[in-house]
Amino acid sequence: MHNDELAAAQAYVRLLEATRAALADQDQDQAPLYLSLLASPMAEADGALRRAGLCGNEARFFDLVRSLQPSMSGSGH
Repeated sequence: MHNDELAAAQAYVRLLEATRAALADQDQDQAPLYLSLLASPMAEADGALRRAGLCGNEARFFDLVRSLQPSMSGSGH
């Protein structure tokens, strides 16, 4: 895994974690209030994807993410 690819996968994992934290146990009617908290992690992930050349190469990208966070394998474990 190249440094740019690693950075992109890590940024995506941080975005997922920030999203879960912002929306955890929140009233769904208030969800839009928390979107501003996600702007920075989304921008970081978008930039990292571009720098790594992974835009449009989702299969490779998600392989990298799964290598960092095996729980995203879809097996439910």
